[in-house]
Amino acid sequence: MSTPHAILIALLEKPSSGYDLARRFDRAIGYFWQATHQQIYRELGRMVAAGWVAVLEEDDAHSSTTRRKVYRVLPVGREEVVRWVRETRLGHDDRNLFLLKLRADAVIGPLGLGEELPRFVEEARARLETYRAIEQRDFGAPVLTRGQQLQYAILKAGIRTQESWIEWAEELRPLLDQGDA
Repeated sequence: MSTPHAILIALLEKPSSGYDLARRFDRAIGYFWQATHQQIYRELGRMVAAGWVAVLEEDDAHSSTTRRKVYRVLPVGREEVVRWVRETRLGHDDRNLFLLKLRADAVIGPLGLGEELPRFVEEARARLETYRAIEQRDFGAPVLTRGQQLQYAILKAGIRTQESWIEWAEELRPLLDQGDA
């Protein structure tokens, strides 16, 4: 996934100021696609120049003298998202740092990863707890719209991924403990 497309998708969900968009990335999209606030503002400028996004100035509710820029996706930007979704093939994500470290451990010998595994598990459990809280907060209604059902499916993928990582790490623990002894 590319950052511009993640931003377009977020703006299709809800037109936003750069600040509000960055906050939404921090609270939702950032769980599976990360972008810094600087990247978001830089990409917004590029997307405006490309004609994918328009900027509307609105009165700022918090100030009587300033106006805030609200970005919304233009039809060309929507078409770009459609093109990207249809043409971009999924690749194998081999960037997981811990798996790469395990491969190094397999080649070089014990590298003390047994000490790092608890942090890995703790992070997975914390993320799982966050996902479960989002699930309860946002998806407890008896009837969900199609869009909400798709968003819930994404969240469920995150939940299952974290559960799988935790289970895998518990299976790995004895092997790492054996090498670190």
